[in-house]
Amino acid sequence: MKTDKMNAHSIRVLFDEKTIAARISEISQEMAGADLDDLLVIPILKGSFVFAADLLRAMHRAGLVLEVDFLSLSSYRAATISSGQVEIVRDVESDVSGRSVVLVDDILESGRTLAFAKDLMAARGAKTVSTCVLLNKPGKLATELAADFVGFECPDLFVVGYGMDMAHSFRELPYVGVVENP
Repeated sequence: MKTDKMNAHSIRVLFDEKTIAARISEISQEMAGADLDDLLVIPILKGSFVFAADLLRAMHRAGLVLEVDFLSLSSYRAATISSGQVEIVRDVESDVSGRSVVLVDDILESGRTLAFAKDLMAARGAKTVSTCVLLNKPGKLATELAADFVGFECPDLFVVGYGMDMAHSFRELPYVGVVENP
């Protein structure tokens, strides 16, 4: 398995670029088979931005017609452990009422952020609210939330890359990796 050395950190590749790209294509086909009309895709920033960009292009290739808006939530700030309190940093501008909404997030870990966003969109009148995550890390769930579309099951390791960070570093990595010496 490949390891990068970056700023005194060793990063072991967990999911490489080709594996991620193939899985995203599969997810977009799953979505194309779902009943998603008047589709609004809402990536939850910041961590999902790389995954969301690739997913949106794959959804287009799968024949889905959609609109995109963004929601920025935080429960981490500069920490590596969730505070448990979710804050809206940037709200969506689109009216979600009566629409099929797909929330896109990088990782389902505690579930608090995604549950908050799902409840928020439902309260605003979305017809349906589905969730899509690149990584599902079920060992630390604090809510009873299961993602509708999942890229990969993730072991209980601190992961970075592909949009995910460690104190704002490593988002640019084209793969998901594990920091070996944080």
